[in-house]
Amino acid sequence: MAKGYCMSQKIEKPILSGQRIKTRKRDEREKYDPTGFRDAILLGLEKTGNDLEAISKYLDSAGSKLDYRRYGEALFDILIAGGLLVPGGSIAQDGDKPVKTTACVFEQPEDMESMRNFEQVFIKLMRRYKYLEKMFEEEMKKVLVFMKGFSPKNRIKLARMTALWISNGSVPPIVLSVLINEHLVKDNLALDFLLEVFVTWKQEKGLPSLMTALKKGGIEGRLMEFVPPNKRTEEYFRSVFEAVGLADIVKLHKAQASQEAKRDLQQSLIDDLANKRSMKDIMLDVKEMAQRSGIPEHEVIGLIWSVVMTQAEWNKKEELVAEQAVKHLKMYTPLFDAFTCTAKSELALLLKVQEFCYENMCFMKVFQKIVLLFYKTDVISEEVILKWYKEGHSVKGKMLFLDQMKKFSGYKMPKKNQNQGKRIKLQIKI
Repeated sequence: MAKGYCMSQKIEKPILSGQRIKTRKRDEREKYDPTGFRDAILLGLEKTGNDLEAISKYLDSAGSKLDYRRYGEALFDILIAGGLLVPGGSIAQDGDKPVKTTACVFEQPEDMESMRNFEQVFIKLMRRYKYLEKMFEEEMKKVLVFMKGFSPKNRIKLARMTALWISNGSVPPIVLSVLINEHLVKDNLALDFLLEVFVTWKQEKGLPSLMTALKKGGIEGRLMEFVPPNKRTEEYFRSVFEAVGLADIVKLHKAQASQEAKRDLQQSLIDDLANKRSMKDIMLDVKEMAQRSGIPEHEVIGLIWSVVMTQAEWNKKEELVAEQAVKHLKMYTPLFDAFTCTAKSELALLLKVQEFCYENMCFMKVFQKIVLLFYKTDVISEEVILKWYKEGHSVKGKMLFLDQMKKFSGYKMPKKNQNQGKRIKLQIKI
């Protein structure tokens, strides 16, 4: 009984009367009220009389009273479009209440001086409240997708301002990739906007700055994706960009497309060799891809050399790697021969061999043996070897490789046999 009594006493602990459980401030959540925020901002902006200095001062002081951290997106909606944006790009209505301000991008004149002046409002605001920078990036992704709902004039203003914002670092160039949206691309809106951004950027900051931003934002390789699918040809692309003075963008696009084509060709060759396809089929595949992509032969031979040399695990010992290299390369001489139809291609191959041997220490003394193999198998002609020796070599390992080929250069080369149309090989040992 004593034990039970003790237990009951333990259960019936006295509770202090009047005790309350208080809710911590951090657990209290205010109702999200973007319209209330909008009304407060509109009232404040109305008092500035559209004076840009007054606008900046008001936004600076309002940040200590209004919750920019919570309503940053709403704030940028107002400063860009004049009011709160709803999906589709229109301004949210609220009965008879004023829902729009004239202190915004869309109400500024189109000229660049006006654009630059209003740009300062954003620069000063984000300089004062650094946390708004990330919000602004997200806002721009949303606003650009809403572009279809804006008037043609407002699209131009937004494009010009976007060029200024990206070039001054307010938003990263990658935000432009959101324009690659089916509806925007199809209606030519994405391309028109992009062209206006580029033209403005070129005029304001110069072409080198634009090129750098395109590479940084990963846009350079996606330019064709902004073109409507039914117009997606190289001819159309060139015509629209050249028409607005952006011929350099066309060159950049061609260079990027060429790099991608080369990577595709290289990967295709790697796959063909891994699948042990016949040399004839491989040659046909490479030729077809090169012709389709416009890759010149002297560049194709460099890609072939790079792939072939990755197909072996090279011995680290100099005395063994020479024999291994000759044996390995001999299997691929028909492939090399198929893409050295010009002196330019032969010289390109020779320079690739020189570069490889220079960069791989154990191949330093193998250069002459590789060249002799290509000479004997009709891949490289004696004329090209002599040209390389006299003036066509690179500076990489120059003296070492020239010394290796000195004996070869001392022989008088026989003329081609006119009857057979083939080179007569010198039976020499170096």
